[in-house]
Amino acid sequence: MSNESLKPFRNIETPGYVGFANLPNQVHRKSVKKGFEFTLMVVGESGLGKSTLVNTLFLADLYPERIVPDAIEKTHQIVKLDASTVEIEERGVKLRLTVVDTPGFGDAIDNTDRLKPLDIEFMKQLHNKVNIVPVIAKADVLTKKEMLRLKKRVLEEIESNGIKIYPLPDCDSDEDEEYKEQVRQLRESVPFAVCGANTLLEVRGRKVRGRLYPWGVVEVENPDHCDFIKLRTMLITHMQDLQEVTQEVHYENYRSERLAKGAPVPKRQTPSVFEEKPPTGDKDRILQEKEAELRRMQEMLAKMEAQMQQQQH
Repeated sequence: MSNESLKPFRNIETPGYVGFANLPNQVHRKSVKKGFEFTLMVVGESGLGKSTLVNTLFLADLYPERIVPDAIEKTHQIVKLDASTVEIEERGVKLRLTVVDTPGFGDAIDNTDRLKPLDIEFMKQLHNKVNIVPVIAKADVLTKKEMLRLKKRVLEEIESNGIKIYPLPDCDSDEDEEYKEQVRQLRESVPFAVCGANTLLEVRGRKVRGRLYPWGVVEVENPDHCDFIKLRTMLITHMQDLQEVTQEVHYENYRSERLAKGAPVPKRQTPSVFEEKPPTGDKDRILQEKEAELRRMQEMLAKMEAQMQQQQH
């Protein structure tokens, strides 16, 4: 065997070097090759701009064929769960994004104040099952003082009702100061006051994503105008933590509850996200599990909304 063929195996580091310091690079290569997966559920009544917000967050059109119902149709519309999946690639990194929307949620309930009883009850039902990130929509219709008062009120109602929202992870002592400051600002911004826009406008010679009003332009990605950029930073920067909390906390709690009741626990699968030809049986089973979970959530939403309507009559 020639010396040239042995070069890749030579220890070029200092004596005593084993090589496990290269493990993070292995994880990185494997993750990039496999791709990433993220599921996001948006809940709120029609007209709040949920679809626009999601499209703006990920710069993708998840609802190309959506038909918006008129006012009469909304009155009779039942709560549904619509799941849309899109594959996004950025600098060679692939993300399969699934967004679950809730058309019809809260449309038939007459409430003018936030938070609505339906919002409170919904969060109570789900805060032990998913990561809740509270968002205030249409931030561009409120002044800064009004927004601060509303944020305070929403947080007070969340706390008084014992609702647990997603806690940003604590910073380690060795983290750099810039990252610590970023996490501090993100914590202070909850609930995130946002607005979305898919239109590019020209402002002082530069293209911005925003909304045009007679008095000026609201720039979606300007932190002085709204919290959109902070929400996106939180979702992207802490996407891995969001998934880990879901798997290690929420799923384990769900699993423990099922076992305590003597009920079977569905086997948790984490197949390759971008596998070109997954086994047909596994693929069908995973789809069936997701559809069954969506049906259970849809039934829960419909039951909750029916209860709220009865309380109003």
